[in-house]
Amino acid sequence: MNSMNIRRTAIAVAAAALLPLSLAACSNADGDTKAGPTAAAGDQARTEASSPSEEAMTGDQPFGPACAGVPQEGAGSFDGMAKDPVATAASHNPALSTLVTAVEKAGLVDTLNNAKDITVFAPTNEAFSKIPKADLDKVLADKAALTDILTYHVVGEKLTPKQLENGTFATLQKGMITTTGSGRSYKVNGTADVVCGNVRTANAEVYIIDTVLMPK
Repeated sequence: MNSMNIRRTAIAVAAAALLPLSLAACSNADGDTKAGPTAAAGDQARTEASSPSEEAMTGDQPFGPACAGVPQEGAGSFDGMAKDPVATAASHNPALSTLVTAVEKAGLVDTLNNAKDITVFAPTNEAFSKIPKADLDKVLADKAALTDILTYHVVGEKLTPKQLENGTFATLQKGMITTTGSGRSYKVNGTADVVCGNVRTANAEVYIIDTVLMPK
């Protein structure tokens, strides 16, 4: 065999030896390509599993149609109200201005601000407007009667929405109120609807209602 043939034979042998290695490398490359999306899908699944559901994120938040009218920023926002005691927090909410005036006339600002862990059912301005003006003016001028009505809206413990589903609670006025409902729809004494619930202040849970509650 001449030198040319020997050289050709050597090249052929080397190529044959390298072919399996090349095929194995290609196989590994394909395997890596296929493994990429699988790993990414696994990471996505783990991320979704560890992320809180929408229900979990919103279940502890204020709810109700009137919540849309609460300022988005500042002292009157939900975050702002959470930093102040309840009477002060209410004074920053334009929808509660009549209630704030009544609380001031009754001399209850300090009482409410200094109370610990209470629930306030707070009537809106529209709730007070349902009372004939002559009757409302008469009540606002009578400190004892006004105090009686306002303290009837206060329960001496923080109430969760779950507790409102079918509850009866003693008020600071010494009378009793009843609550019914579920989900995001609740009534107080069968007449007042909660229009914005689960509102936090520094010392109170607030449920804004559309009707003034009257003690017996």
